[in-house]
Amino acid sequence: MDSPIIARLFRQLFTHRTCQSLKPRTVIRPRMEGPRQPQNRCMSSRRDDRDGTTSSESHWQQRNDTFPLDMSDEYQRYPMVTADQLRGRKERPRRVKMWTRDFIEDSLYNPSYGYFSKQVVIFSPGDPFDFNTLQDEPQFYKLLGQRYTEFEDKLDLKSPNETRQLWHTPTELFRPYYGESIARYLIANYKLSQYPYHDLIIYEIGAGNGTLMLNILDYIRAMDPDVYARTKFKIIEISSNLAKLQQRQLLHNADSKGHFSKVEIINKSVFNWDVVVPEPCFFLAMEVFDNFAHDAIRYDPVSEEPLQGQVLISSSGDFHEFYTPEIDAVASRFLRVRHAATGGRYPHPLNQSKIFQKLKSLAPLGPNLSDPEYIPTRLMLFFDVLGKYFPAHRLLTSDFHSLPDTIKGVNAPVVQTRYQRRTVPVTTPFVHQGYFDILFPTDFAVIEPMYQALTGKLTRVLSHEEFFKRWSYVEETETKNGENPLLSWYKNAGVLTTV
Repeated sequence: MDSPIIARLFRQLFTHRTCQSLKPRTVIRPRMEGPRQPQNRCMSSRRDDRDGTTSSESHWQQRNDTFPLDMSDEYQRYPMVTADQLRGRKERPRRVKMWTRDFIEDSLYNPSYGYFSKQVVIFSPGDPFDFNTLQDEPQFYKLLGQRYTEFEDKLDLKSPNETRQLWHTPTELFRPYYGESIARYLIANYKLSQYPYHDLIIYEIGAGNGTLMLNILDYIRAMDPDVYARTKFKIIEISSNLAKLQQRQLLHNADSKGHFSKVEIINKSVFNWDVVVPEPCFFLAMEVFDNFAHDAIRYDPVSEEPLQGQVLISSSGDFHEFYTPEIDAVASRFLRVRHAATGGRYPHPLNQSKIFQKLKSLAPLGPNLSDPEYIPTRLMLFFDVLGKYFPAHRLLTSDFHSLPDTIKGVNAPVVQTRYQRRTVPVTTPFVHQGYFDILFPTDFAVIEPMYQALTGKLTRVLSHEEFFKRWSYVEETETKNGENPLLSWYKNAGVLTTV
């Protein structure tokens, strides 16, 4: 926790009227089908200081865009910065402005205060669940909640933390079955296209605790020693903390130590990759795209001209949105590539009739711009990295094509934090950097043709259920009444593979 001020900030946020309806919940990330709590969004705003703290540290209230504070002078004076320029900073920036994607990138990945760098704890359920002994999915959900509580109770005995950001992944929940399914996919496709002329080289980003890596290697070693002898596993990890955790997991016991010569953990951002890998390889990115930074675009409802979003951070740490018609090169290229790759067929804030849009803008106090559209510019740059430096790669990625309770806009994210083991959703991505998860849905109908256009690869998109029906032993995750959480809990997820 940064300071007592942060604790007070979260207490005031959670007692705000729009957040009082929230109930305690063990699982915070809305990444599975099932019962969910209502989600709202609050935002820091200026006010007169009464207790010597800055306004961003003293009060949270619902944002009102009708009469925003005039910050035009500051907008002209403050320098433009990028997330890369902020990576060496120890404190959150003030008196600067940046593109929306840079603000999100800095909030999530800054080495000193970023969400994934400093705040996130990945839930591990302990021993694998014995699904065959459970009566049904509700019993599994109940048992999962108990293990969540036990896991966090142990953490609190060592170091109590009211703002701990705890979340889970399907890799952890369905260990080892999830990883074994991925391993079967890798072995089958490796033997079809590469064996025996090339080694099985696997890259992974977003590796978390390293559980998927270990489950894959364990399975290959046990089931196909010949393939295991030619296997190399490389993790590209932006977080130094997670890279150290993955290294500890690798050395945890004799079984995992046996993989040591097969594994390389590379502590750097995949976006800083600068070495060509000419050999065929598989590239895993499981639940990674949703946390790639996006840009915000609004449109003039009459001229349909796009404007790109910036956020200004004031001297007191408050956030103010600005939109400019001067689209930068990255966002401009995304708009061009998307239009060409999809033939102009994609969701758009101005899909309503032009007459309706014009009347709406002319109404008293009506908006002068459309709702925001969040475009995955960082994902486009990731496809560039794959195409340039991994020309013979085959991508395997899974992510969520829809999310519940997103903020306002097209392709908009869920923005939420956690306080006293409760979820606190908010309504803007411009929030205290490092304490909020910002996760976006992945529109496979848009990103699949863009990936094809940028890499020259052919692809297939399946639902999560379809993919795991093909590659898992479904009987291993069935409950007594025939329900299967591995297949049913992620109906809002899709899987894209290179063919």
